[in-house]
Amino acid sequence: MERPALEPWLRGPVENVHPVAGALIRCFEHALEDIEHWTQDLNERQFWERPGGVASVGFQIRHIGRSVDRLMTYAQGKPLDAAQLEALRSEMQPGATRAELLAELRASLEAAKAAARAMDLSDESAPRYIGRKRIEVPLVGLLIHIAEHTQRHTGQAITTARLVRAGG
Repeated sequence: MERPALEPWLRGPVENVHPVAGALIRCFEHALEDIEHWTQDLNERQFWERPGGVASVGFQIRHIGRSVDRLMTYAQGKPLDAAQLEALRSEMQPGATRAELLAELRASLEAAKAAARAMDLSDESAPRYIGRKRIEVPLVGLLIHIAEHTQRHTGQAITTARLVRAGG
């Protein structure tokens, strides 16, 4: 895969969206491009290796997509549903192929980008509630967390991919 000349955050603002939502959209683009690039030559076994006991590349990819889905649900002011909770419990299960993992990740990020575009950010401090304990956070804080969480796990996927490529 040939990489674009500029990283997403250098490609300018996302038109017709609030700057925070635009930054989140660029974060999702950056994560997907990095994961596609750094995993392109891994074989199916390497996706599920756990060098030194760290989480596998497959887990990281799955976790990014599924956690974005869960967190964006909270950002929209909704509770998680049974399917999201079941998906959370199965994130560590090995076996999915690179194509399957990337398809799930792309679908999740596209849905999250659409939700970010449609989100009303006129009140950035509007409360959102996280988890069963309904921990209150400001909307803008939640969106920033989604971006940083996505990038943290993207970095972990890249590092693990480099470790398994080097033989662990």
